[in-house]
Amino acid sequence: MAAQDLHSEIVSHHDKVLIVDFGSQVTQLIARRVREAGVYCEIAPFQSAKKAFAELRPKAVILSGGPCSVTEEGSPRAPQAIFEAGIPVLGICYGEQVMAEQLGGKVEAGHHREFGRADIQAVEKSALFDGVWETGSNYPVWMSHGDRVTRLPEGFKRIAMSENAPLAAIADEARRYYGVQFHLEVVHTPDGAKLLSNFVHKVAGLKRDWTMAAFRQEAVASIRAQVGSARVLCGLSGGVDSAVAAVLIHEAIGDQLTCVFVDHGLLRMGEAQEVVKLFRDTYNIPLVHVDAEEMFLRELDGVSDPELKRKTIGRLFIDVFDAEAKKIASDGKGAPEFLAQGTLYPDVIESVSFTGGPSVTIKSHHNVGGLPARMKMKLVEPLRELFKDEVRVLGRELGLPEAFVGRHPFPGPGLAIRIPGAITHEKLEILRKADAVYLDEIRKAGLYDQIWQAFAVLLPVRTVGVMGDGRTYDHVCALRAVTSVDGMTADFFPYDMNFLGRAATRIINEVRGINRVVYDVTSKPPGTIEWE
Repeated sequence: MAAQDLHSEIVSHHDKVLIVDFGSQVTQLIARRVREAGVYCEIAPFQSAKKAFAELRPKAVILSGGPCSVTEEGSPRAPQAIFEAGIPVLGICYGEQVMAEQLGGKVEAGHHREFGRADIQAVEKSALFDGVWETGSNYPVWMSHGDRVTRLPEGFKRIAMSENAPLAAIADEARRYYGVQFHLEVVHTPDGAKLLSNFVHKVAGLKRDWTMAAFRQEAVASIRAQVGSARVLCGLSGGVDSAVAAVLIHEAIGDQLTCVFVDHGLLRMGEAQEVVKLFRDTYNIPLVHVDAEEMFLRELDGVSDPELKRKTIGRLFIDVFDAEAKKIASDGKGAPEFLAQGTLYPDVIESVSFTGGPSVTIKSHHNVGGLPARMKMKLVEPLRELFKDEVRVLGRELGLPEAFVGRHPFPGPGLAIRIPGAITHEKLEILRKADAVYLDEIRKAGLYDQIWQAFAVLLPVRTVGVMGDGRTYDHVCALRAVTSVDGMTADFFPYDMNFLGRAATRIINEVRGINRVVYDVTSKPPGTIEWE
């Protein structure tokens, strides 16, 4: 059974929603809200939506927003098959406009634009608003549009309006078609998740059956069907994704699984020893600890381009796994036929450029598209339809220690991408110590579990400073901490100045080579590429 067949088998028993992506920065948030409502969904770019619709056979479709104008020649359209299938359809922003246009309405450009917060008034009863919005009342929403629907298709009625969008929400209740000009997937529309829940449950009548307990049972059965009696090699990084994947696969196939932990010299302080001890003490799963620091740092010597760093590290990982597979085969029980990875759904969709944007390079260090031909193994990716927060829930369902489940995400390239520019042993040691002090202060303050991810970055600048009676010319360290739910969007963590003062003082005093510390307060809107 191929990876795609495994995926199809896992989700085949669930009611499904297809989300057609027209390039919105927040399309993945639509998927998150639908999953939160207990319904399985997948995202497909508009270019391949016709094929995805035929293969997924969804019971409802959501059309996302997007940067294009429906009025422009050649702008994206939804597959006509969606409107011929007799299933509920919800259009959001561009999705509302494209639905109106394709069904005989009219969209015009050049009207007053709305970007940001707006008030909307519900003017008609609707199944979409049932139990959430009352007719005649005003509600806050988040708008982002320049075009607007100016003539309704036949069978539609207006159900909500705003000052600059007279047709801010429309509905054809008979055909169960709905369109909203605002973004109900973002937190700035407070009732948006409830409206989406209304669509999938009250309008489409879909079952609330997407749970991690159900996923666990189905995934175990599907892994057994895919792997059979073959042996599996699992790349264990120490993060929650690979740990959950390893435990799930072990539950399915037992001793057919061997985990390989690659110490590439780019890990945080003491991390290799901590991960190996924790995993070996907790699980009776064969674990190979490979010390590959010399090889990785030799290959990375003089490499400063971050993309080349990722590709180099990814290539070396494959080399190590390939070599370990041959060693395991020497026991006479056969070579591993599968390589297991903790690939997540965001890895998959961020590795495909839907609309020509930068997403094609975001996940280049993952083998999302398959393994090199020279590696005679097939992929097992049992988590590829899950978001990060769902993986944590699954980890707890599997009984993983909180030390694994609650770990902050750590990228595969490790400290290599937290040292902009060339990597050296000296820089790695400086950053490792600074990062350890920073995380220690976070834990002492009781903040670790409130933060999605925190880390230090060694900036490619040096500054003159005075320490005691002497002058120094040392590195600048940047501290980062963000809050998030699923890692798709993030906001900086609002430390108080006392905490930052303590952390900065300790780093400067205890880490030789740093004489200045700054805190990064940028947020991460969806679609951005930055330090991981």
